[in-house]
Amino acid sequence: MHPMLNIAITAARSSGNIIRRAFSRLDELNVTQKANNDYVSEVDRMAEDEILRTIRKAYPDHGVLAEESGDSGSNGHSHFRWIIDPLDGTTNFLHGFPHFAVSIGLQRDNQPEVAVVYNPISEELFTASRGDGAQLNNRRIRVSSRRSLQGGLLGTGFPFRDHQHLDAYLATFKALLVETAGIRRPGSAALDLAYVAAGRIDGFWEIGLSPWDIAAGVLLVREAGGIVGDFTGGDNYLNSGNILAASPKVFAAMLSTITPHLTEELRR
Repeated sequence: MHPMLNIAITAARSSGNIIRRAFSRLDELNVTQKANNDYVSEVDRMAEDEILRTIRKAYPDHGVLAEESGDSGSNGHSHFRWIIDPLDGTTNFLHGFPHFAVSIGLQRDNQPEVAVVYNPISEELFTASRGDGAQLNNRRIRVSSRRSLQGGLLGTGFPFRDHQHLDAYLATFKALLVETAGIRRPGSAALDLAYVAAGRIDGFWEIGLSPWDIAAGVLLVREAGGIVGDFTGGDNYLNSGNILAASPKVFAAMLSTITPHLTEELRR
């Protein structure tokens, strides 16, 4: 196993223990609002601190981009950067809805190198390292073999923070809904991408995500045989926040279906 993947797993499990313990005392937590419909709890910060402690102990010179503490570390001198979301799905967590995850991705020279997405409640651990495939609890996973949208199950996320693209999003939602067996919105992009990698859903799309929401999931999907792109089919999703991920045939079908409904801004 990739040595940096081992560190990521250790960090995810340790922070997951903090999250799991806090899940039994939600009414005692201190919660603040960062932005419209965007909340952070003391657990997010505690979990992130634990991840950073584990990573910096092993790799003190690596760069870090983390949701709560931002950019830190190497000042651009390291080839490595960790991209961390200590609790993806905070709103689910705060409502006692057991669908959230720790997401840890590592880039080497801006290319995804290792990935961990961990649900501390179900104890499902999704892992990947570049060139070595993707696993769920140490068993190899693959994207679905579906060849079209017909009969497919998709995942998505609503643009809940910023409603400027809501009309365009709803148009893509309608266009895909009528072509598929259904669409799910569980509330954690990291787990949605992990589910694409595991073949549980055939594809996923969302507008306006942050790098820490998707950095780990991107590698999971790719190593499971899937395709990840922005809304032009390119690779600008970490910058734009607009992402589409699916098995190969479904990716092409989703992209052609949503394209007529996108604004010029969403095509960039």
